[in-house]
Amino acid sequence: MLAFVYSRFEMVHDALYVLAKMKDLKLRASILTYNSLLYNLRHAYIMWDVYNEIKVAGATQSKQTNSIVIDGLCSQSKLQDAVSFLRETEAKGLGPSVVSLNTIMSRYCKLGFTDVAKSFFCMMLKYGLLPDVYSYNILIHGLCIAGSMEEALEFTSDMEKHGVEPDIVTYNILMKGFDLLGQMGGAWMVIQRMLDKGLNPDVVTYMMLICGHCQNGNVEEGLKLQEEMLSRGFQLSALSYSVLLSSLCKIGQVHEALVLFYEMENHGVEPDHITYSILIHGLCKQGEVQSALLLYKEMCSKSIPPNSHSAGAILLSLCKNGMVLEARMYFDSLVMNDSAHDIVLYNIMIDGYVKHGNLEEAVELYRLITEKGITPTTVTFNSLIYGFCKRRNFTEARRLMETIRLLGLEPTAVTYTTLMNAYCKNGNLRCMMELLQEMHANCIRPTHVTYTVIIKGLCKQQKLQEAVQLLEDMRIKGLNPDQVTYNTIIQCFCKARNIKTAFKLLNEMWLNNLEPTPVTYSILINGLCVYGNLKDANKLLISLHEQNIKLTRVGYTQIIKAHCMKGDVHCAFTFFHLMMEMGFEISIKDYTALINRLCKRCLITEAQQFFSIMLFHGISPDQEICEALLNAYQQCGDIISGYQMLALTIKAGLLPRR
Repeated sequence: MLAFVYSRFEMVHDALYVLAKMKDLKLRASILTYNSLLYNLRHAYIMWDVYNEIKVAGATQSKQTNSIVIDGLCSQSKLQDAVSFLRETEAKGLGPSVVSLNTIMSRYCKLGFTDVAKSFFCMMLKYGLLPDVYSYNILIHGLCIAGSMEEALEFTSDMEKHGVEPDIVTYNILMKGFDLLGQMGGAWMVIQRMLDKGLNPDVVTYMMLICGHCQNGNVEEGLKLQEEMLSRGFQLSALSYSVLLSSLCKIGQVHEALVLFYEMENHGVEPDHITYSILIHGLCKQGEVQSALLLYKEMCSKSIPPNSHSAGAILLSLCKNGMVLEARMYFDSLVMNDSAHDIVLYNIMIDGYVKHGNLEEAVELYRLITEKGITPTTVTFNSLIYGFCKRRNFTEARRLMETIRLLGLEPTAVTYTTLMNAYCKNGNLRCMMELLQEMHANCIRPTHVTYTVIIKGLCKQQKLQEAVQLLEDMRIKGLNPDQVTYNTIIQCFCKARNIKTAFKLLNEMWLNNLEPTPVTYSILINGLCVYGNLKDANKLLISLHEQNIKLTRVGYTQIIKAHCMKGDVHCAFTFFHLMMEMGFEISIKDYTALINRLCKRCLITEAQQFFSIMLFHGISPDQEICEALLNAYQQCGDIISGYQMLALTIKAGLLPRR
């Protein structure tokens, strides 16, 4: 009894001591005591010492003994040994138990070998053992994870035929299977079956339904289920709330997420660092950095240790919004509080400095990293290389690439592509191609971005056919060109006045299920306006408008300017109004360009019309517009209009240049 109690309370060494004393006194321990001790030691190799002691002591082994050993071997990832042990006991005339077979089935299912698990299920039937609900649940779970929902449902029906009633766990497993496939209709069918059997959904059921709806983007349904849970007296976990908060943030409803967050606290659920991280990240994505900082301070005040994800989100957002000084102040506060051990935070700050042209501070921060003994990553060097490439300091950029190798790191495709892009902009095609060869030699696979850079370099050198060939090579190597790749090569063909091939490439995009972007169409319209036929540009833009395909501002301004140059003011007005209808903001620069072109062609009346529209929309004239109109009136001899324009110029505080 003493050894048994010690064992039950996991006081293993005390139990072993008692057993040793019993052995000295020639007292035999019961198999129940041995089984209890064996169970507590099943995760360790010492289990075999106890098992051998059972055999030496001559205690009669029970099926429970064998089940514990099999469970121990499975938990130690010795599945083959567990099967061998099962066969050994079978040969000794001690057949397997349902528990033993369930353990082996469970392990095989977890490893993804559902068919092998089914063979052990059949073995159970062969020995005349009746599978229990747990046996069926193991197989149903394995089939659901494998995506075999039809077979899982068949097993559910089979268990009912054999008098085993599915429990809430069975139905939750089936629901999880449908959730994983994104089939919420199937999940609701399972719910209906469950209700028909008189079973009510539990917390797990609701949790899976909420997760399923949120994964499918149906956050509203997830929130309805949350309300239903609360009305039925269920308490949501922090994880359930995190799923809902994450889904709201993903669709941009950050303020709704904040309302739910404070509701969560009112219901007595304590937020953790994951909950705070989701909200901080969401606020940062919306550009609400100050709100994110307040939430971060709130988290720290509750003694919830921040992780690099939440701190990184704030730092990244500050840098992206051009608030580099504020970012550095925040970064320094993390360093002071001993919260900036992660190289990721240093990388964000270095990248922020580089992107905003402050390479000196980035280099200084890199020196600080080395002084503190923090190991830089390839990402650290990629940012610095980008900074030196922007300044065309190729020597320093190449030196940093060598430093990567000296530190036992490997340059990535990003490292090479950054340097190759700099050589491309500099017109150094030879160095760019040498780097590509180096990538192949070092077994670094170029990305579609790498190839886009090379295509851009080839196009700059007017090697258009080679660029097209490279497009084919990309596909052969399993890389799919993206819109940027196609836009690059289409633009080059437009500049080469080969509009026909440019449109052929557009059709190729459609054939490869790649939807052209507004930039693609704007490039083509610009190509038609400058190098092709203006009528074709008109047809293309009108066709796109009719198909509700959006264009960029540039697409409209190019065609308007082209018509002004040709003197076709009617078409210019048509597209100008179309541009306004599409909700594009017309800037002073746009008006200046239009009025200038009309004035040069002595189309004063039309220039005045655009000038009136500009004033009507509350845009004040600038020096260039006023002078263009004054010069035009002077050339045409319209003295009265000239004086009126001069008065307006002086009134606006824009004195004409002498």
